[in-house]
Amino acid sequence: MNRKRKLGVVTGALLALLLVTFAVNIGFAFSENSTLTIGKNSPFYVGVTFGGNTTADAKLLIDRVKSYTNLFVIQSGPVSKNETELTQISEYAIDAGLNIIVYFGYLDTQNPWQLQWLNMAKQQWGDKLLGVYLDDEPSGIPLDYNWTGYFTAQKLENSTVYQTHAFAIDGILNGTYPHDYDQAAELSQAAIERNLAPLKNSSLTIFSSDYALYWFDYKGGYDVMLTQLGWNESITQNIDLIRGAAQMQNKAWGAIITWKYTQPPYLDTGDAVYNQMLTAYEAGAKYVILFNYPQLTGNPYGTLQDEHFVALQKFWNTIMQTPRTNLPDFSQAQAALVLPANYGFGLRRPDDRIWGYWGPDENSAQIWNITQNLISVYGLRLDIVYVDSAFPVEGKYPQVYYWNQSVTTLQNNELSLPFSDSFANMTSECRVMMYESPESSTIVM
Repeated sequence: MNRKRKLGVVTGALLALLLVTFAVNIGFAFSENSTLTIGKNSPFYVGVTFGGNTTADAKLLIDRVKSYTNLFVIQSGPVSKNETELTQISEYAIDAGLNIIVYFGYLDTQNPWQLQWLNMAKQQWGDKLLGVYLDDEPSGIPLDYNWTGYFTAQKLENSTVYQTHAFAIDGILNGTYPHDYDQAAELSQAAIERNLAPLKNSSLTIFSSDYALYWFDYKGGYDVMLTQLGWNESITQNIDLIRGAAQMQNKAWGAIITWKYTQPPYLDTGDAVYNQMLTAYEAGAKYVILFNYPQLTGNPYGTLQDEHFVALQKFWNTIMQTPRTNLPDFSQAQAALVLPANYGFGLRRPDDRIWGYWGPDENSAQIWNITQNLISVYGLRLDIVYVDSAFPVEGKYPQVYYWNQSVTTLQNNELSLPFSDSFANMTSECRVMMYESPESSTIVM
């Protein structure tokens, strides 16, 4: 989640798979008046992450949030390597009435107790252990990794890696290596599968978070992905991407509200965070979590400030304890945009990277334009999916658009609810006024 910290880290498994690969190869029902309800048949979880180092710090945070959350995510690297502290924090959170998710960057062979601990935790705490958060940004890290710098350094050093894979590395550096997106997708899936292999036969739900290429995270074996809402990127687009992937592959999804800034105060304002939580909830997220890292000087709780705790409590009170019958439900899309098979385009800007190894190609501008066009019309009513024979889109949506269609204008009569990013960015006051209105929740924009 700390992208600055994570960008320079690529697992040995991923690197080995990359080089070996290069060397070897030259309908949903829709109701206009549907509402969200929270009950026994539709569980919803809201909480915070803990990124501190000690049991004492974790207990302080638990005591602060236990009355208006139901989830505590133990997302601490040091704690993930300390069996005693992990057990103490987990027990304290569960005794406080919270569900837990525990984080491991990877299942470390030098810490064999981790798998045994997970088995013990599942037996002892049952459904209170929602799952394990394994690794972070499994597709985002390779997408943004400096492969050119890495391969250039290997060549300059005339390293063993370069000597073994010189043909492929030279081809990547001079741009002559073929753009094989199918091969890149296979590499991505193999890398994720290898990382998740120790949990393959367990009954544990496996979580992670990302900011791009969610479709391929799920294909690799994750059960639940959390979209990172932050980084000054489109909330609507990220929701459309992750929900489309989850819906088509029959997986669950959530949102983790992360940094707006790369320096203190890191997080957005309390009102903005509240809006992001509410948007994710209305769009169908099963989990909404506030990212809480690093520990700020003078703040015993981490990064979360008083305004963020206020936002959490407000969200809990308005959504969890007294659900509103007139809350709009955007969880089912009216339309799908279908992207090319295995097209690992970051989709954050027109010239974004493809699979991290290549720049934009001749289709990138068209895909960017149609994506922005459809989001501007459908907003949260759009799912973004991929051509994939395992998950055919036919019959699943009222309206389906393909990436290579010419969509310059859309007739108003095709739509019922034209929502856009302006809805996601409404102030909390405007949203509350809309919810409290006795009229229909339809908005004319």
